[in-house]
Amino acid sequence: QVQLVDSGGGLVQAGGSLRLSCAASGSFSSIDQMGWYRQAPGKQREFVATVIGSGNTNYLSSVKGRFTISRDNAKNMVYLQMNSLQPEDTAVYYCEAVVKVGRYTHNYWGQGTQVTVSS
Repeated sequence: QVQLVDSGGGLVQAGGSLRLSCAASGSFSSIDQMGWYRQAPGKQREFVATVIGSGNTNYLSSVKGRFTISRDNAKNMVYLQMNSLQPEDTAVYYCEAVVKVGRYTHNYWGQGTQVTVSS
C-alpha cells in the first residue's frame, strides 16, 4: 500500500506565495513520476505540473514562470512553489504519483489541500 500526504495549502492574498509539499510512503520499488493537479469548484480536475525521475518538468501554460515543481528522491517528496498567486489559482490541489510496485505501475493520489487566493 502506498500513501500520499499533501500539505501546505492556505489562504493568501493575490500576489502572495505558498509552498505545497507531498510525501509518499509505503512499499514500492520506485516512483516514476510525481506531480500536482487541481480542482476548482464546479470544474474538472486539471494538470498543473509534473516532474519525472530524471528531473524533467512540465507545466500548465498558465502557471509557467510562477510555479516551480521540485522533487527530493531521497525523501520521496515533491514540492510546488507557487508565486504571484491569482484568484483563479483557487482550488483544491492534489499530489499524484506514478509508482512501480513489483512489475506494475499504479497511480496514487493525496487527499488534497485547499488553496484560496483572495483578490
